[in-house]
Amino acid sequence: MEEQKLPITGEEEVSLADRVKMLTPTQLVFKRFFRSKLSIIGLCMLLFLFVFAFLGPLFRFIPGMPVYGELDVFQSDRTTVIAERIPFACRCTPATPAECVCDEGYFYYITYTRQHLATLHQPTWRNILGTDEQSRDIFSRLMYGGRISLMIAFSVVIIATLIGVILGSIAGYFGKWVDQAVMRLVDLFTCIPTLPLLLIVAATMDMWEIDSTMRIVALAILLAITGWAGTTRLVRGQILMLREQDYMLAAEAMGLSVPRRIIKHLIPNVMPQLIVTMTMSLGGIILTEATLSFLGLGVQMPLAAWGTMISRLENSTILTDHFHLWGPPGFLIMVAVLGFNFMGDGLRDALDPKMKR
Repeated sequence: MEEQKLPITGEEEVSLADRVKMLTPTQLVFKRFFRSKLSIIGLCMLLFLFVFAFLGPLFRFIPGMPVYGELDVFQSDRTTVIAERIPFACRCTPATPAECVCDEGYFYYITYTRQHLATLHQPTWRNILGTDEQSRDIFSRLMYGGRISLMIAFSVVIIATLIGVILGSIAGYFGKWVDQAVMRLVDLFTCIPTLPLLLIVAATMDMWEIDSTMRIVALAILLAITGWAGTTRLVRGQILMLREQDYMLAAEAMGLSVPRRIIKHLIPNVMPQLIVTMTMSLGGIILTEATLSFLGLGVQMPLAAWGTMISRLENSTILTDHFHLWGPPGFLIMVAVLGFNFMGDGLRDALDPKMKR
């Protein structure tokens, strides 16, 4: 006897449709990313930094908020009345004019008030992280310094990635002498000693008295020029593998132009690896900027950057007695580097096609 099949009800049809439903690649990436606890922690760290650096200074316009301008000098309300005795006449002999006999009657007293600067002021309710040697609020300068550090990191990574994608795509697609020329150029830039070059440029800018803003631009450009070689090698290796795929042969048979083949078919397939590389590089750039600023090669006063703010560790007194000057910027550098590294690890796992879960 043949087994009779029972009809499928509407509820069973819905459940079967839900089982058969396939996730799109984008949805699958997001699902894998948010499944990782480290990825969520890294994302929360970066959101905190961006809100703190870019939205935090806006609160300075709210009365009563402990947020000041980047270069505002904080002054306390405490004043002192000073009485000073000023000589207005003395009897001096012509032979020895340096030896003057001044009686008490030849002095008069003046009084004036002086407002005290909060130099190296410890944390208070008005300055929750204290002030620096120039009486500037540390908490506010952390916000503005975060803007500079993050903008330098993103500018360097974007410029270096654009250069690497363009040169790597050309070298990987055309091959032959074009590949050889590009790779020899990569080898040349890899051999450039970055730190001595930055020392020379910094000395030149000091000699020409370049202002702080132009030093930031020069630092970003130099780091980008010396940092694109690794991206070029990555893109070239991926395109050498992808150009032999069947869909590239089909695109060539359809008569698509070379730029369209590269931009529309090759580069999108390299983007997952590029996104991971860019994310992991951001933390390294922040550390590099902090190191260079600590050595006096990066962002200079009066502008604030996290690396510039920890450069006061050269003074042993500040190291031991004034933790509020270097502790908070060091903590934010650590949070930024860890956040970008956690994000990079999560994206690497999420974009890996071999991941089963």
